[in-house]
Amino acid sequence: MQAIFAADPTGTRGRLFLEAESAHRTPFHRDRDRIIHSSAFRRLKHKTQVFVEHEGDYFRTRLTHSIEVAQVARTLANALGLNQELAEAVALAHDLGHTPFGHTGEDAMDELMQPYGGFDHNAQALKIVTSLERSYAEFDGLNLTWETLEGIAKHNGPVGHPLPYAFAEYNAKHDLELNTHACAEAQVAALADDIAYNNHDLHDGLRAGLFTDDEVAALPLVGPCFADVDEKYPKLDLRRRRNEALRRFFGVMVEDVLRVTRGNLLDLDPQSAQDIRMAGRPMAQFSIDLWADLKQVRTFLFTRMYRAPSVVAMRKDVSAKVRALFPYFMEKPYLLPMEWQVEFAHSPDEQTIARVVCDYIAGMTDRFALQQYEQLLNS
Repeated sequence: MQAIFAADPTGTRGRLFLEAESAHRTPFHRDRDRIIHSSAFRRLKHKTQVFVEHEGDYFRTRLTHSIEVAQVARTLANALGLNQELAEAVALAHDLGHTPFGHTGEDAMDELMQPYGGFDHNAQALKIVTSLERSYAEFDGLNLTWETLEGIAKHNGPVGHPLPYAFAEYNAKHDLELNTHACAEAQVAALADDIAYNNHDLHDGLRAGLFTDDEVAALPLVGPCFADVDEKYPKLDLRRRRNEALRRFFGVMVEDVLRVTRGNLLDLDPQSAQDIRMAGRPMAQFSIDLWADLKQVRTFLFTRMYRAPSVVAMRKDVSAKVRALFPYFMEKPYLLPMEWQVEFAHSPDEQTIARVVCDYIAGMTDRFALQQYEQLLNS
């Protein structure tokens, strides 16, 4: 049964463009399905999480990461009496705006776009679902509900000024109340992101040989999980031992979020989803102690994985390719596909062309960006 403060699909603030409701699906269920069927969601299959997608079949991509985040978000939402479909929709959409090559591509794109307002993957995700997806006859974008759009925009908290370009553009016609916190469903989706990547990045780093099981077992939070497995299953083979320990680490983070969030909700005693938005602080949180330990895990991942020599070399290479593609298309926008050239046909000024080029490159998969570089700049 849903809690009184859960987002209610029957009371949604609606869509920008009025549509008849589905006879078989709630509005949030419909949002989730539209995100899954979008071309941007499919392209996440070939976008970097940490390792470029062609480096190995077992490593997470943005797609598998998003699916794992959605699974955790559903679990948290169900345990807290929240709307699972809305939490899942926000989780599935949270990384739609990522460029090829993950944060490396985003950093390069943000630097390139500084003269034109910068680049932010959350803002790009909002632009994708409100404008860049072009599958429906009556509107651009996916025409998602206000609550899902709010969650995509604010799952990490209120959006400060100056607003990123896509936020400002869309908010002018459909106010998402960007100065407040998001609903509880979006907040648990944000925590699900933290839980998922802290767990699976350890797993991927171990598989890649960037560090050892003994080194991971020396970390706070994770160490007791390895000890528990060793006590219960002595002489377990390496792969099973690793998976069992990391599975327990996953559970420790989930249980901590549930305990703290329940306490926060009890203190606030919200009577509606709006009470949570107006609380002035997030309801979904890690405990102070766990967060302190988790920061040590994150520091370990940063130094041993995200800044590992092999990963840094890869990032330097792919960053150079993104930095080369952008000025190339700025100088020769007529080489963009025709459906993209239409976007600046009536306003061929530098600012407009830069935004179109940015949207085009940001939407590329890793493999397509590499192909474009080879065909256009290295042939």
